[in-house]
Amino acid sequence: MISKPLVVNPFVILLLIGLGLFVLVQWRAAAREAAVEAEYPPSGQFIDVDGTLIHINVAGQGPDIVLIHGASGSLRDFTLDLATRLADSYRVIAVDRPGLGRSQRPGGFGGIWSAAAEPPALQAQLLQAATDMVGVENPIVVGHSYGGAIALAWALERPNETAALVLLAAASNPWPGSLGLLYRINSTAIGSAIVIPLITAFTPHALIEDTLGEIFAPQQPPPNYMQHFGPDMTLRRSTMRANAQQVNALKPYVTEMVTRYPTLSMPVEILHGTEDVTVPMAIHSEPLSRQIPNAELTRMEGIGHMPHHADPDAVVAAIHRAAARAGLPSSD
Repeated sequence: MISKPLVVNPFVILLLIGLGLFVLVQWRAAAREAAVEAEYPPSGQFIDVDGTLIHINVAGQGPDIVLIHGASGSLRDFTLDLATRLADSYRVIAVDRPGLGRSQRPGGFGGIWSAAAEPPALQAQLLQAATDMVGVENPIVVGHSYGGAIALAWALERPNETAALVLLAAASNPWPGSLGLLYRINSTAIGSAIVIPLITAFTPHALIEDTLGEIFAPQQPPPNYMQHFGPDMTLRRSTMRANAQQVNALKPYVTEMVTRYPTLSMPVEILHGTEDVTVPMAIHSEPLSRQIPNAELTRMEGIGHMPHHADPDAVVAAIHRAAARAGLPSSD
């Protein structure tokens, strides 16, 4: 009896190879995440907001001030320098936004095949609920970049319980065109499942440093910034998904928020670098300074997208001005 040769469908072979590569990429990504999370454990405390854990860091005494970081960031961006400078005069509450740093995303968001993004109002509500639990009252709210949009949403949610806003290179107005291709891809379910794990698994550290340098340009990151901030934390799969989805979904929300900015009556200090090409001042802060009745714009000559690192003294001075304008007691 002559047996027939075994014929294997080439599509089956390709499928098995694809599955093997998928497993390999996920394993490498998970190993990289585990290593960086061990190196950068939580630096603050967790607040349970209806099952969603929000990570915050509290320091100092005095009037309350809440610090909200930008895209691909964490509260560590503030705790390197600015939070320490403020802790002598204020009780400083630095927060990790939902899905970034060590904070979780609320139910209905996140997951490998999800493309849903938390609206700025929902992020603000979660952060408000978390800070309520540590007794925050009538705070000055400081927001950087994307965090500026969340700070504005915070004020719109609680206009009578927000002492003042300090906005640093804040994303506040709709911009022409769309975001970069990678943002658009990574905010989709396919990008979330396939592209993001590849980035997590294989992005070289040198590229991370180059990208960070571009964000700080024309300035340089502080000498110990990389070690303190831990940029590899931003490459975790869950963090990249949250960041891409939230940033890619922001434009329609700020378009609606713009119509309500004139209702804000609290003091607002706006600081923006003239050399910021990430969030251009002409598109965001200049119109914002005309949209909010009590807004004051400080143009920071020669400064890029990271004013709180490029000129922290100017940022602290703006916060003191906001506190004085709001009539908050001085703890000096």
